[in-house]
Amino acid sequence: MSDTFLGMPAFPQAAARAVRDRQLRANLRHATHTIRDKRARAVAELPDWAELRSAGKAIKDHTLRHLDRYLVQLEEAVTAAGGTVHWAADAEEANRIVAGLVHATGTTEVVKVKSMATQEIGLNEALAAEGVTAYETDLAELIVQLGEDRPSHILVPAIHRNRAEIREIFADRMASWGRPAPEGLTDSPAELAEAARLHLREKFLRAEVAVSGANFMVAETGTLVVVESEGNGRMCLTLPRTLISVVGIEKVVPTWRDLEVFLQLLPRSSTAERMNPYTSLWAGTTRGDGPSEFHLVLLDNGRTAALADQVGRQALRCIRCSACLNVCPVYERAGGHAYGSVYPGPIGAVLTPQLRGTASPVDASLPYASSLCGACYEVCPVAIDIPEVLVHLRERVAEQGGHPVERAAVAAAGYVLDHPAALAAAERLAGRTRALHPRRLPGPGRAWTDSRDLPEVPAEPFRDWWRRNRT
Repeated sequence: MSDTFLGMPAFPQAAARAVRDRQLRANLRHATHTIRDKRARAVAELPDWAELRSAGKAIKDHTLRHLDRYLVQLEEAVTAAGGTVHWAADAEEANRIVAGLVHATGTTEVVKVKSMATQEIGLNEALAAEGVTAYETDLAELIVQLGEDRPSHILVPAIHRNRAEIREIFADRMASWGRPAPEGLTDSPAELAEAARLHLREKFLRAEVAVSGANFMVAETGTLVVVESEGNGRMCLTLPRTLISVVGIEKVVPTWRDLEVFLQLLPRSSTAERMNPYTSLWAGTTRGDGPSEFHLVLLDNGRTAALADQVGRQALRCIRCSACLNVCPVYERAGGHAYGSVYPGPIGAVLTPQLRGTASPVDASLPYASSLCGACYEVCPVAIDIPEVLVHLRERVAEQGGHPVERAAVAAAGYVLDHPAALAAAERLAGRTRALHPRRLPGPGRAWTDSRDLPEVPAEPFRDWWRRNRT
């Protein structure tokens, strides 16, 4: 993955700051509770939701097992339809390909459809370094871009902002990116949306190049699919002469029949809608209709490494609905920025360490950014067992070694637990000295007791009680 978010503090430190921000917590609580309640009602309308969920899981697992075959089929179909397919092993290669394609058109600006993959590789920053300005056209992404901020939610990137903050961003920053905000702009949702619409319309009409991602790719026909709620995507996908789509290799599905399952699962799990207001589908190019040049950049960037992990690979089933974020008690309190990645919340805690590795402090801390309550698994529309993957990744991090004191404590505990006589002696000693025990751990363990007390040691070990009462 791109190192855009690296250099941030590890999750515990970032989260500790976030939970002290009362406005942030209020914004997150209101938004996540609203979205998840609407989702629950939308899902409850379908009596066969469990069967759809199982079907989505099965389709994704089958596709991942035969990913090589379906990617080749996809490339052949896209090429036959008039498109050009590029393969990118990592973020650097993907950025280089896109920058070269933009330079070939002679333009210095592009419009963008909301895309997690392009955020993952840091495309906007890479294009800026090449003298190309990328304009975000999704409303929430526009707010983030104008505010020089970072997205904090998969579905609603500006979820940490309220209406008053958005009005201030529009009033202060729109003019420096194009058409200024109207005079006397209020924080009315209708006025804010109209200000964004007027600001973006001129960019849509003059754009020569658009950059998108895709929610799905259909291997049998080479069709790409983008679902959205605002219509900005439709403008980007149809008006410019050149369209460049950067898509993770795991987004492929074999057939149109398979796509039908996900077009039921995704809208209800994400926006709590029966279907998306805008579902755009295209295959290659068509003379006189839409872009005359289409390029598909298939992105690996750590995905094949994740695919090799028998436990962790299930994270590649993710369809980016964000339902897991909206039910997660940790995300609700810490927000998305604390995760140090474009993929926040429970899915980010299992996906990011697999794509980026666990060498950095922030990535090594992400598998621990969870209470393991399991709410994320219950709402996942493709049945990703996130708690299972979190525990698996914690094992991986533990194998890397920790603080010297922690390693010594674990080694000592291992010896005691492996020797019953030593364990019995330690239990009796702990019981007799319990009045002297601190309420908080010293040194590296202090953080664990910042928000919890150490459990009180009983006066008598259970084994002694059992021997005395059973004989």
